[in-house]
Amino acid sequence: MINKTVKDVTTACKGVKDGMTFMLGGFGLSGIPENAIAQLVKLNVKQVTCISNNAGVDDFGLGLLLQKHQIKKMISSYVGENAEFERQMLSGELDVELIPQGTLAQRCLAAQSGVPAFYTPAGYGTEVGEGKESREFNGKMHLLEHAFNADFAFVKAWKGDTAGNLIFKGTARNFNPNMCGAATITVAEVEELVPAGELDPNQIHIPGIFVQRIFQGEKYEKRIEQRTVRKK
Repeated sequence: MINKTVKDVTTACKGVKDGMTFMLGGFGLSGIPENAIAQLVKLNVKQVTCISNNAGVDDFGLGLLLQKHQIKKMISSYVGENAEFERQMLSGELDVELIPQGTLAQRCLAAQSGVPAFYTPAGYGTEVGEGKESREFNGKMHLLEHAFNADFAFVKAWKGDTAGNLIFKGTARNFNPNMCGAATITVAEVEELVPAGELDPNQIHIPGIFVQRIFQGEKYEKRIEQRTVRKK
């Protein structure tokens, strides 16, 4: 029986080193790998490149790594609600590659599928396309975009089994599935870990072949990035 379970986040992050490239799932604060991020902060890895839709907020998510200046480069879709991210980008302290959200997702999928590059119309004629190869298809110009090349992908799922099969819940099914299998090592943290065979095969979103390490996380805060309530 295949068993990809590791005992904790410390074991799951074994092999993490300075200068590596990490993929981190989530959208805003939804479905982010909280335990893995906390461990990266604890390990104090430096000069890393992070591929993520955004960088959390100032005091949570990837914002914690930014506060300690652990990130050399961010590859993401927007600055979002993180003031420190914005400050470091504008001051030149942080190298930032902003790309269209769909292109970010597709570059993850390309890496997952073993496709080295693809053409997309997104960004042609803008700063996004500067220095990139372009080609016309069906009368429309497209940019050549390359698949990501990451060392670790850290994802978070609602439920998983010991063979690495994953089920995501609600909007946490965002960039997480795309990043599974898109790096040399995929680490999945789950809220609930069950024995292989207990998950309904029809409900599985990502098969275990895309996951190398899985562990049951703990103490999930699940913060809300922006809470809007009705006035009394």
